[in-house]
Amino acid sequence: MARLEEICAINMGQSPDSSTYNEDGNGLPFFQGNADFGEIYPAVRMWCSEPTKIAREKDILISVRAPIGALNIANCECCIGRGLAALTVNEDICAQEYLWHVLSGKVDELNSKGTGSTFKAINKKTLSETEIPLPPIDEQRKIAAVLDKVSGLIAKRRQQLDKLDEIVKAKFVEMFGDPVGNPMGWEKIALGKRCDIVTGNTPSRADPENYGNFIEWIKSDNINTPAVLLTEAQEYLSETGFHKCRFVEAGSLLMTCIAGSINCIGNVAVTDRRVAFNQQINAIVPKQDDVLYLYWLMLLSKPAIHSTINMALKGILSKGQLSEMAFPFPPLELQNQFSVFVKKTEKTKANINRSLEKLETLKKALMQEYFG
Repeated sequence: MARLEEICAINMGQSPDSSTYNEDGNGLPFFQGNADFGEIYPAVRMWCSEPTKIAREKDILISVRAPIGALNIANCECCIGRGLAALTVNEDICAQEYLWHVLSGKVDELNSKGTGSTFKAINKKTLSETEIPLPPIDEQRKIAAVLDKVSGLIAKRRQQLDKLDEIVKAKFVEMFGDPVGNPMGWEKIALGKRCDIVTGNTPSRADPENYGNFIEWIKSDNINTPAVLLTEAQEYLSETGFHKCRFVEAGSLLMTCIAGSINCIGNVAVTDRRVAFNQQINAIVPKQDDVLYLYWLMLLSKPAIHSTINMALKGILSKGQLSEMAFPFPPLELQNQFSVFVKKTEKTKANINRSLEKLETLKKALMQEYFG
């Protein structure tokens, strides 16, 4: 084992004077924190004309403020704010690609050491004292090569899933046009006239008999757009709680309508089973329309949905607002044709997801084997 400070130079970021920030390309690219991170390399949104802390090209950038532990690679010399630290690896004793994988497995550990009431953060001392397993460098490179290969396959599977979603979006626009602009002139009807809108609720927690294992109780974190179907709930209601809850059957749509972030409002998922749900969610229960058409209609209408929300009111899309919003409704025959296409695509996605799950399980096992 070696302490992180023994295998790399640790450069903690510092926020320069805000008057030196600019969007004109004057100075060095400025990365403030995790929000600037991409898959591997950060995206430049801001520059700094008078940088205070500078990371070198190829340094590992690590987020030291919530969310702690996210990683990127600096693809140029850059200024780093207080949300980041830059790690310059001594490659005589540690392969950089090996350290990347070790640190990617340290996220939970680093987060557990974070302090602060509003935003948790770790300091240089915590980062410096982080212990890193350090086998001979040739073995490090072999380990990194194995993990790189598995990680590359995982990334490829995710890209395949993204590509299939893009294909479905393109099919929707080809058949129906952009739902916000409605260039094909479909009749626009208030959603509440076309579907039943139901707001969820929370049976009293003062009565523990309301909770048990009778029916799933869905929360907004089970609605993981762009995943079409709900994930499994972590909490269930009892049969007693079921008689006090609001629920829907399979073939309905659940939408997040209360959230701290506007990006979460309008997220949707299809129910493939009977579920109960809480008051942060509105259910859209179709009377005649195809639920997969409705899913993609809502997904592609998020900009219009967001335009109706007043974040000063804590980000609420009420049942009344949602009911009154008008959307284009093409003939059911066309909706059904689109639904057939989506179902075929979802079968392909299911196969890719199974492969992805196996690869992610393999990577976790390898990480445990290599790093403990």
